[in-house]
Amino acid sequence: MKIILQICLNRNYPERISRLMITIKSFTFNPFMENTYILSDETGECVIIDPGCIEPIEKKELSDYVESNELKVKYLLNTHGHIDHVLGNYYVKDRYGVPLLIHRLDEATLRSVSAYAPVYGFPGYEETEQDDYLEEGKSISFGNSSLEIIFVPGHAPGHIAFVNKEQSICISGDVLFDGSIGRTDLPGGDFDTLIKSIHTQIFPLGDSMVVYPGHGSETTVGKEKISNPFCAISQ
Repeated sequence: MKIILQICLNRNYPERISRLMITIKSFTFNPFMENTYILSDETGECVIIDPGCIEPIEKKELSDYVESNELKVKYLLNTHGHIDHVLGNYYVKDRYGVPLLIHRLDEATLRSVSAYAPVYGFPGYEETEQDDYLEEGKSISFGNSSLEIIFVPGHAPGHIAFVNKEQSICISGDVLFDGSIGRTDLPGGDFDTLIKSIHTQIFPLGDSMVVYPGHGSETTVGKEKISNPFCAISQ
């Protein structure tokens, strides 16, 4: 699945579109069918979120997009440190010379990947360490755009999501899916904590907020509030 979505801040003023637009490019990589995202704007700066590329053809697909669009990668961001979301960390960091950022509470999750990667069929996994930490309540900026960091533990202890409220964008990782939620049976997972994160952090973003998850297709807060069998709330 490859999706390019262009979302405008104000559709009533077409002449401003070139200055007020984030482009979202989605790739689906690795046997876990994980969604990797590149967010860029009109300046050409971009961030890469949760690179799951592990095979040479996947790495080439990601880099071909960056280079064909003449993008400048500013940050490598992880929503959390599970293997399917970090398989391409080393490649992106090494190729583009950018810092890797993750929440402090998920540093241990990231570090543990090298120990179990061979068991999951990835003996060639190359470990890379974080360069700095993402903190809830702060923002990450690239070009003329910014993403607010919200703390949404439950699937992983240091799980975060990236939000741009003006453009109704939420890169949610493995918190909320179309009709489902992230699993909570992995180390550091907790069902009650995850549901609380969804109800107190994701749902208040508003019904029109578009959620771009770590697996599967995008959805909206409004849809999941009504129909999600795990976390819907009474209307």
